[in-house]
Amino acid sequence: MHKILPALTVSGLLALLSACTLVRPDQPLAVISGFNSHQLCSEVFISGLDPDQVYRERVLEMGAVHYFGSLIHYQVDRDKREVTTTVGGFYKTRGVYTGQYGCVVMHGNEESALLPQAARESLKKTMALDVAAQPDIAGPAVVEPRDTRMRAALERGFAEREQAPYIHTKAIVVLKDGKIVAERYAPGIGVDTSLLGYSSTKSVSNALVGILVRQGKLQVGQAAPLAAWQGQDDPRKAITIDQLLRQTSGLALDQTNSGYDFNARMLYMEHDMAGFAQTAALKAKPGTAWDYNDGHFILLSRVIRDTLGGHASDVLGFAQRELFGPLGMRHVTLEFDDTGTPLGADYMFASARDWARFGQLYLDDGVAGGKRILPPGWVKYSSTQTLDTGYGAGFWINGVSGNAPWGLPWNMPHVPVDAFYAMGFMGQHVVIVPSQRLVVVRLGVSHHRDGMVEGADRLVADVIAALQGDAATVASK
Repeated sequence: MHKILPALTVSGLLALLSACTLVRPDQPLAVISGFNSHQLCSEVFISGLDPDQVYRERVLEMGAVHYFGSLIHYQVDRDKREVTTTVGGFYKTRGVYTGQYGCVVMHGNEESALLPQAARESLKKTMALDVAAQPDIAGPAVVEPRDTRMRAALERGFAEREQAPYIHTKAIVVLKDGKIVAERYAPGIGVDTSLLGYSSTKSVSNALVGILVRQGKLQVGQAAPLAAWQGQDDPRKAITIDQLLRQTSGLALDQTNSGYDFNARMLYMEHDMAGFAQTAALKAKPGTAWDYNDGHFILLSRVIRDTLGGHASDVLGFAQRELFGPLGMRHVTLEFDDTGTPLGADYMFASARDWARFGQLYLDDGVAGGKRILPPGWVKYSSTQTLDTGYGAGFWINGVSGNAPWGLPWNMPHVPVDAFYAMGFMGQHVVIVPSQRLVVVRLGVSHHRDGMVEGADRLVADVIAALQGDAATVASK
């Protein structure tokens, strides 16, 4: 959930810039450039948002980045469908929109290998949605809350702080018994707007792995089939798919938010993200320690790609046929790096309704429209605790006391203990509550903890109280 880019302090940056390090001393500035190009490209050309608003809310409010705002310059070229960023006149990156494969980050004037591939290929047939097997979750209009309790719950969920850091809630959807009972969107956002899920994308990767397990193409207990680890004396060849899903590989895939960390370089400076992740050495025996990072799911993404044929089109066609189409997810963009590996750790865009449809799949034990999508037992497996953490296998679980390593609580104490959820950076949540037959989606650009776990806890608790009050009112009539 916690990510990548510079929550670094100015003093820390200056100290690091002057230190003798094993990485480029200017790496955070290169990372800022890549991050800005990627975010603006994706949210302009996929989500249809205003680039200046995205820059202000998504980039400039992050950590100490605002101190360097005068150095960050970007240009949006709508004809070429790309965004160019420099920092202090250097570190040029380009976010290039490829269409069906989303945006890729290019450095300097290099050209994307994915763009001509996307132009050649037509996935119209494989991307055709088959949604006839199940009723839709709502009509085309926004579903307004039908009572004051639910209206108040959504109002509280959208309440903004009077000063920075802000919460910037963008969408809330409440799905009860497979139907939307309430939803609300920020100005400029609608039922069809594709929004970034950040690390909620890890839960989608969980689903893709699950489908491959159901089809007999992968097993969670098998060693991850990554060519770089197959040397006779390489201890990494014992790392299993289960350990990647549970973030217990033991690999040194550090994710510190310093801008210097392995993760930041992987996402915003490397052409082949999974290839870079495969260079990480072991720092602990696989299966013995939990270490949350994006690298595990970038490695899983390479496994998924190679299992399906090795090309971006193989992955996208598979995801559409086996997951997005059967669930009726209409507004989805899964992004890829320039090698055709899906960015299955962070970068899937979907409408808030589509994220709710995804949550409903797990609420319904992996079945959609009478068709089994995930293997029997997969939902239980995914929501079973890893070691002593509040994490399962690609999902977060409820009911664990204490705090995660970055200080946010494991637990939503006001939400039923059987809840589990997809969660992403800046407050993305898809909360699944089986005992209430409920899915609650909250998407935003939050820089304050009230928009993160604590805010999701309050929102879901308010929604449950509103639904229970509504049921009591109906029963009394």
